[in-house]
Amino acid sequence: MTPDDILLEAEERMIKTEQVLVGEFAGVRTGKASPALVENVLVEVYGSQMRIRELAGITAPEPRMLVIQPWDLNSLHPIEKAIQKANLGLNPAVQGKIIRLVFPELSQERRQEFVKISKKMAEDARVAVRHIRRDAMDQLKKHAHDSGITEDQEKQAEKELQKLTDQYVAKIDAHLAGKEKEILTV
Repeated sequence: MTPDDILLEAEERMIKTEQVLVGEFAGVRTGKASPALVENVLVEVYGSQMRIRELAGITAPEPRMLVIQPWDLNSLHPIEKAIQKANLGLNPAVQGKIIRLVFPELSQERRQEFVKISKKMAEDARVAVRHIRRDAMDQLKKHAHDSGITEDQEKQAEKELQKLTDQYVAKIDAHLAGKEKEILTV
């Protein structure tokens, strides 16, 4: 493997880490209703685990309300139970063929809890990026001796890797700042 291949692989892994973080942030509740909050909740139905987004349409007709409309009426009550078990602080109300989720106004303490959760997610993502950097550094050192890469080329690749790491940590911090602002906006 050339240093460029190692850097490219590290960057791809860092991009995936960033995408996972953005997906996790979508599941953190803010002041308004978002289908992302419940779409990944697992439901025990048809003898297996399925996500709500695979079983129903999720819409937000009002800023603080979600409507879940199952495609199969037999999955209505399992979806309701799954939302209750997911511990999202929501109380699903079955009305005919749909489930309504009304989001109560968040207290300042609850908002602070969500900020803490978001900060932990961001820190986990930063740690993952640093692990990727460490793995790539190990590969660089290993391949430098095997393939006859000069010391200068190795040092240059390490500098590039550090720049890449700093870039993705900064992106993670930017996502966190945006999420914090979103959570704390009343």
